[in-house]
Amino acid sequence: MPSPSAAPHPQPTRTERSFGADEIIVSKTDARGRITYANDVFCRVALYSERDLIGQPHSIVRHPDMPRCVFQLLWQTIAAGNEIFAYVKNMAKNGDFYWVFAHVTPSYDAQGRLDSYHSNRRLPSPAALAKVEPLYRALLAEEQKHADRKQGQAAGFALLEKLLADAGVSYEEFVFSLDDSPAAAGVAA
Repeated sequence: MPSPSAAPHPQPTRTERSFGADEIIVSKTDARGRITYANDVFCRVALYSERDLIGQPHSIVRHPDMPRCVFQLLWQTIAAGNEIFAYVKNMAKNGDFYWVFAHVTPSYDAQGRLDSYHSNRRLPSPAALAKVEPLYRALLAEEQKHADRKQGQAAGFALLEKLLADAGVSYEEFVFSLDDSPAAAGVAA
């Protein structure tokens, strides 16, 4: 059950929050994306209490700068039973932002049915963010060209697929090559 103390989505600030390179933000959700576990690092960085987070959709920390098509890719991947790595800009309870390098995996019950998701998030490198941020701005701009959110998301997803195809890399290759790959630079341009 969502906590009555959970605040409405805040207005974004320009203040960046961070966490230690040796720290990991951990959360678990049910199959619908509602938070069932949040570690102390998550709570501290996002400025929510555990009580505020449990039962809430994970989108409680979604930053409006994030292209919806990236979440479409994430959900398609994990719903198909595959893990995914992604760079995500999140928003804390007060509107501050923080970047993470997320590793999201599906979890299964004793009968082998997908029943939840687990996410570990680490501090991303500045070099990777320097390539991700322009890409995300381009995807978000494409999405915002459309009055209909679904059409915008589809257009952003098509642009992402085109940029990856033009660079000759898969999404996974792009993500793991951000620090020094010429192919990654071609997608992010």
